[in-house]
Amino acid sequence: MFKSPKFGAIAGCMVTEGVVKRHNPIRVLRDNVVIYEGELESLRRFKDDVNEVRNGMECGIGVKNYNDVRTGDVIEVFEIIEIQRTIA
Repeated sequence: MFKSPKFGAIAGCMVTEGVVKRHNPIRVLRDNVVIYEGELESLRRFKDDVNEVRNGMECGIGVKNYNDVRTGDVIEVFEIIEIQRTIA
């Protein structure tokens, strides 16, 4: 965790599965309980602003309208896919 004057609290993260994409919704979990749902405000690799970060890479994540990210919290990034219903 570190502070940025522009984005507030920034979580230093390791992507453990999948891909973190900037425009996907997120959930912050503490002790396996969802404490916040929203979106990313910033996604960075080192000093570079990026659109995605892949499995096994480190990144810095700023959460929009939320500054209480703590060490040990889990940030889940997910994608919502709408599938048209069909009658079989």
